[in-house]
Amino acid sequence: MSTTLFDNRKSVIHRLNPVTKLIALLAIIVIVFAIPLWWVAGIIIVVIVVPAAVISGSGGRLLKLSLRILLPILLVLFIVQGLTFPGGTTVIWQWGIIDITSEGLLFALGVGSRIVVLVLASMLLVLTTHPGDLMSALSERGMSPKFAYIISSTLQLIPAFRVRADSILLAQQARGLSLKGSPFRRIKIMLPLLSPLVLGMFTDVEERSTAMEARAFGSTAKRTALIPVPDSTVQNVSRWVLIVLALAAVATPIVLGLL
Repeated sequence: MSTTLFDNRKSVIHRLNPVTKLIALLAIIVIVFAIPLWWVAGIIIVVIVVPAAVISGSGGRLLKLSLRILLPILLVLFIVQGLTFPGGTTVIWQWGIIDITSEGLLFALGVGSRIVVLVLASMLLVLTTHPGDLMSALSERGMSPKFAYIISSTLQLIPAFRVRADSILLAQQARGLSLKGSPFRRIKIMLPLLSPLVLGMFTDVEERSTAMEARAFGSTAKRTALIPVPDSTVQNVSRWVLIVLALAAVATPIVLGLL
């Protein structure tokens, strides 16, 4: 089983320099959080995220993975904010002591839309960027190999947890563990598996630390990439444009007196 969510394809999005995609992600996050309007997040999803997902060919996988993350979060968000939003006066539905206000739902829509953008854009980066390419691209631009490794390794965190959890579960089933029964029984069975999972991840951290030391990650000497990551002038200009747009989004609420 792969230890990364990278979806190996030959699309234009996949061929973009990883730094370009990383800066695009950061710019999108800054824009949607600097301008807290749900329709801004909606425009970004429709105009940028969805077309990029379709072009990359990873749209189906992106939708499947994102729904697993977003559905529980959005459901809880709308229920809690719709029922308990302080200062909500416009009741749109009432049942006994339960009141759902439009103010609460609008607040939940604003927060939820930003969370959707954050998850979709982040997952798209993970699906279209190989961690090794990202690490090489960051190192080529002078970033410390240690920080580049930290950023790159976060793309592999969830898949690594999944692989180790599956291995532990299969090992326990080989020893006679039965997963049949009620959901409560299965939860009770799963809890003891958390200990070897967590301890195993600590072991992985120690092994990776040793590997980093063996590769002289602490060295200050300039490194050369075995396989340089392609880049272009257009992408370089685009990165600066994205940075300017992000700064403009931060300045807009201040200039308009919205803060």
